[in-house]
Amino acid sequence: MTDNITYLLETVFGHDAFRPKQEEIVRGIVAGRDVLAVLPTGAGKSLCFQLPAVALPGTTIVISPLISLMKDQVDNANKKGVRALVINSDLSKAESESAYDELQVGKVKLLYIAPERFAVQKFLDMLPRLKLAAIIADEAHCVDWSYDFRPAYGRVAEYLKSFSACPRAAFTASATPDTQDDIVKKFGLRDPLRIRASFNRPNLHYGVIPKLGEGMVDVLEHIKTNRIAAGRGIIYRSTRQKTVDTAELLTRNGIKCLPYHAGLDVDIKRANQTAFAAGESPWICATIAFGMGIDIPDIRHVIHADLPKNMEGFYQETGRAGRDGKKSNCTLIYSAADLRTIKYFIEQNFRQNKDVSRMMKEESRLQTMREYAERDLCRRRSILAYFGEALPGENCGSCDVCIERKSRAEKLMRPALQKQLF
Repeated sequence: MTDNITYLLETVFGHDAFRPKQEEIVRGIVAGRDVLAVLPTGAGKSLCFQLPAVALPGTTIVISPLISLMKDQVDNANKKGVRALVINSDLSKAESESAYDELQVGKVKLLYIAPERFAVQKFLDMLPRLKLAAIIADEAHCVDWSYDFRPAYGRVAEYLKSFSACPRAAFTASATPDTQDDIVKKFGLRDPLRIRASFNRPNLHYGVIPKLGEGMVDVLEHIKTNRIAAGRGIIYRSTRQKTVDTAELLTRNGIKCLPYHAGLDVDIKRANQTAFAAGESPWICATIAFGMGIDIPDIRHVIHADLPKNMEGFYQETGRAGRDGKKSNCTLIYSAADLRTIKYFIEQNFRQNKDVSRMMKEESRLQTMREYAERDLCRRRSILAYFGEALPGENCGSCDVCIERKSRAEKLMRPALQKQLF
C-alpha cells in the first residue's frame, strides 16, 4: 500500500524512489523531529524540505543565504504546483509587501527567505500569526561564519534557539564534526535526528595548477587548453572587479561569460542567471563570498581562480559541478600570493576585534587550503579527511596527484616490461 509520503514523491515530484538518506530525513520532519542533515551537493537536499512542506499543513520557511539558488528552487516548486515565494534583497518594496500579504492569507507552502530578511522585526512580528509547518536553515554551516560572512545568521540562530512552535531542520553540505555540533548548539536543535551522507563525490576530478599572473589569463588559457564541448562552467573570483574583468576578457576572446555578484543591478543579475541556466552563456563568473547556488545538473567545470579561505567554502562551491553524476572537473588556480593576501586580511580583522580564538580558527582553515594546494597528496583524500571521512584504498585514481603518480609509475615500469617481452 502506498502511503502519503510515497504518493507525493511520485505525483508531485515525479520520482519513483528516494535517493540515499532522503526518506529518513523527510519522515523525521513530517513526524515533528528536529533534524541535522549533512548531505553533499547533488544528494537531493531540496526534496528533503519541499516534500514535508507539501505533506504538512501550513507554511514551511527555508532560510537560505544563496539568492540565486532561491530563485531556481522557487521557480521549480511553482512549476510543480507547490505555491512558493521568496523574500530577499532582489525584491522591490512593492514585491516584498505583496509577499507579506500573500503569506498571511495562508496558502503559501514554501517561503524562501534570506537570513537578513528573516531577522528584521517586521518579519519576526508576523511569524506568530502564521501557521508554520517547519523552519529550515539551509547552508547551516554559515552560522559558524556569522561574525564575518553573514552576521544575520547569528541572529537567526539566536531566535530559533528558543522557538518551539514547529520542527526545525538544519541542512549543510560542508560541515566538519565540530561544526555539526556547533550547528546543533547554536540553533538549539532538540535531540535532533542526525543524518550524514558521504562527502565523497567520485565523479568529480580535482586538480591544482599554478597561477602565473592575476588569474584572468590563467583562466583563459586553462579553458582553451581543456575545453569540453558539452556542459558549462562556473568561475569563482575573490572580488567583484575580478569577476567583471574575467568575464569581459573571456568574452573578448570568444568564450561567452557573464558576471554575477551582489553589487550588480538586480535586473542584470536576473538576466545573467537566466541566460546561464538556459545555456545561452556557457560560463558565468561569480564572487566567492556571494556564492553561486544555481541548481543545474550539467555543470562540467568549476574553476577557482583565487584561493578560497577555507575547505568548507571550497567544497561547497566545487559541489556545483556534476550534479547529474557525470564526470566533471574542479580546478584551483593557485598562487602563494593569494595565501599572503588572505593572511593579511585575517590579521587586519584581528586588529579590529582582538578575537584570538577566531583568528586562530581562520588561520588553521587557511593552512588546510594551503596543504591541499601545495602537498603531493591525493586531493580527494585531503578533502574527505578534513570532514572526518576516510578514503577507501590508497588513492582515488581521479585527481591530478593520483593520475600523475600512476603515470610516473607506468613510465618506470615500461623499460622492465620491454626487457621481459624482448
